Order: sequence, then C-alpha cells, then structure tokens
Amino acid sequence: MSISSTRATSAERRATISTADGVALAVREYGPRSAELTVVLLHGHCLRTESWTDVRDSLLRQFPHARVVCYDHRGHGDSTAAPRDTYTLDQLGHDLHTVLDAVAPTGPLILVGHSMGGMTALTYLSQHPHQIGTRIVGVALLATAASGLADAGFGRLLRHPIISLFQAAVRCAPRTMQHAKRLACKVFAPIVRTAEFGNRKISPRVLALANAMHNETPIVTMATFLTSFMAYDQTATLPALSKIPTLILCGAADLMTPPSHSVAMATAVEYSDLVILDGAGHSIILEQPARVAEALSRLLTRTGATPKPTHLTLVA
Repeated sequence: MSISSTRATSAERRATISTADGVALAVREYGPRSAELTVVLLHGHCLRTESWTDVRDSLLRQFPHARVVCYDHRGHGDSTAAPRDTYTLDQLGHDLHTVLDAVAPTGPLILVGHSMGGMTALTYLSQHPHQIGTRIVGVALLATAASGLADAGFGRLLRHPIISLFQAAVRCAPRTMQHAKRLACKVFAPIVRTAEFGNRKISPRVLALANAMHNETPIVTMATFLTSFMAYDQTATLPALSKIPTLILCGAADLMTPPSHSVAMATAVEYSDLVILDGAGHSIILEQPARVAEALSRLLTRTGATPKPTHLTLVA
C-alpha cells in the first residue's frame, strides 16, 4: 500500500492510495489534519464521493474540529478499475482498511455508509470486530440492508434470469455492453428515476447529478458487484453495534432497499436511532441532505463530538 498526494488546499486535500493489488483509490480529506475524530463517508453502488457533497458540507459547518474522509470505491469515480473478481463486498471491506491505515491510522472513527457503502461498513466491522467500541465509536447505515437484498423491493430483480444473462454478456463483450449501456441510460432514465426517487418531484440538479454518476460507472463494475449483493449477509454483525451509537436511516418511498430492511436492522441493534424520512427514496443523501445531516449531527453528538455553538442575537 502506498499513498501519494495529488492536490492540497485549505478546504480539500486529495490523495491517491494504492491497495495491495495495485488499485488506485481516489481519496478526499476535509477538516484539520490533527482532528481527534474522523468521519468516513462511504458512497453507494454506481455513485461516487460527489454524492456526499451537501451532507459533507453541512457536517463540516457543524463540526469544524472533525475530519471528514471520502473516497471512490474501486471501479467507481476517479478510482481505477480492478480485476472483475475483486468487485466484492469483502474486498471493499479490505479497501476501507487500507484507506484508514493511510489517512486515519489512529483516533476514533465514525463510519457512515449509503447503500453499498453501508454494506461496506458492516463488512469491515465483521472483519475487524475488535474495533467496535474501541476505534469505531459510531456507525450510520443509510438506505441499506444487512441481508436479503433480493427479498424485497426492486432487489427482487436480482433473482431474475435476465440478470445472469446480463452479467454473462458483460463478461463476453464488455466494450459492446458499455456502448449499449450509454444508450440504455437514456432509454431507461424514467425507470432509474422511479427506482431512486419514487414519484416525487425532484430538483433537476439532483436528478442530473445522479444520472451522470450512473452513466460514468463502467458496465463491468455495475454488473459484477451484483453477484456479491446476492450472497451478502451481515446480520450476525448487527448485535455488536449495540455497544456504540448507531443511526439507521431510510426513505419511506425507497424502492431499492425498502424500510423493512432498516426496521429489521434497528430491531437487532439496541438503542439505535431509527429514522424514516417521509417522501424520500433511495437517493436520500441527494434528495434530503439537510435532514440526513441533522440525523448525523445527533449521532456525532452521541459519540461525544461537540458541535459548533449557535450564537443567538437577542433583540430588546
């Protein structure tokens, strides 16, 4: 593993971290280098760090003494592609370990994962259970699940034979399928919109950002991770989260990971904070970033982080 700095400003520091198998992960770091607390934001399948922009900025305003770390998963965003057999949740757990060793080797950590990012956090915790309550002092699981992705909502499509055919086609002709993907993104844009945002009126800016992130994700990345989703089961990891403050949050209109997943996780984690936001879908961090940031603020406060004081002006 190696790390090289590629850009540094007062607001954002960028670096490239090389994993043991040679994949370059694009990392962004915000806040003071000397911060005691580090918050790690893990994005979802076919997204990238930009999906956290509004939530991240809100957290930095509220907790200026904390450090926030984001990075693009392998095969996503500005990180490089990887061998297709490494597109698994187990590998994403190992990648998270590599990033933490490089940018936050000591000090307390809060893991915040959206969708596949939440699955990555749970996988990492299963690989390093001794860190729960020691290094890991808080966890937020947003629009995600601990198991049974194919049992509810749009996740049922994972069991459909067409998914296996789709994956086989990508293995045989990835370039052809990548070209077809660009065309399909235009044709199926309304379906993607419904899957992620439901039938609510969404800001054109938010929809454009979500579609752009999906369009840029290589077809091999998109298709190969689906196999790992089918076998994913981290229900055994959940009870240990009762040791630390845990936020479980989802949208009431989430069709990808319906609220039943969040309710099941909250049942397994004692004293967890379960938040279900009315009118929100799967892309909850894009749709309602202020309300997500509000819930995360409560989580950080529960872990002992001190928010920036709010000054009130009294008028006589």
